[in-house]
Amino acid sequence: MLKSPTTRAYAMLTIVMLLWAGNSIVGRAVRDDIPALTLAWFRWSGALLILLPFAFASLKADRAVIRAHWKPILLLGLLGVAAFNALLYSGLRYTPASNAMLIQAAIPALVLLFDRLLFRERPRALQLLGVTASTLGVLFVVVHGDFAALLALRLGPGELLVLLAVSFWALYTSLLRLRPEVSPLSFLAVTFAIGALAMSPLALWEASAGRHVVWQASTAGAIFYVAIFPSLIAYLLFNLAVTQLGGARAGQFSTLLPLFGAFLAAFFLGETLHLYHFAGMALILGGIAMTALSRPKAPVAAS
Repeated sequence: MLKSPTTRAYAMLTIVMLLWAGNSIVGRAVRDDIPALTLAWFRWSGALLILLPFAFASLKADRAVIRAHWKPILLLGLLGVAAFNALLYSGLRYTPASNAMLIQAAIPALVLLFDRLLFRERPRALQLLGVTASTLGVLFVVVHGDFAALLALRLGPGELLVLLAVSFWALYTSLLRLRPEVSPLSFLAVTFAIGALAMSPLALWEASAGRHVVWQASTAGAIFYVAIFPSLIAYLLFNLAVTQLGGARAGQFSTLLPLFGAFLAAFFLGETLHLYHFAGMALILGGIAMTALSRPKAPVAAS
């Protein structure tokens, strides 16, 4: 059993990254069948509808606190739910899921940057070393073990959209400390509603431009997956983990995304795993271990 709260938080983050790796693969797979912003609308509307019966009582109890702190909640909803996912799904129309997951490995460094700029937090030496090791591990996978190949890398429109999405997510992770003391279910319901409302006019714009959903079993399955697993389950676990660990330590786990993506591609698509995958894994896990061992600050106040 996972008796330590910190150990439970690490286990939750591992599950989160596995679910988010699947999200990128699904988003890429249905890019021609579901418009990007429409998929984001289905994701948050579906997640909200499923969550509301369970969150109704806590929303009623927390309504005064939510009204009093509507500004940070709105900001968090726009950054981490609306903007991040709209940009990620848009980027996945132009770049493979593997590229998107590799770019998301920049999140730990960006979280440290935002923590420094916004809250004047200085990262510890072991924390910096851990982020560096994990980033090198990701790069090792990107270039297939040949760092000279970095000179040939180019950022196209898809990669730039994902990079912008990643920047918004890192900012959301850093700003989660501003979350008011409300039930996790209340916070999820309100931010999901913000995401669904923000996506509504954009989804209507896509429909008016002639971009429609191609309804078939695969698209219905994709909508079901993104509404339940990388949304409802993953966001709840991620927010709880950030409460326990803080944004920087939790954000470090995003370096697992390309590894999980490679294993999922090998399992579902028959792609081959190579030695450089395992070498990169060793560096990534070593970096996460160093960040975990760095002396943490007091955790964010639980809600």
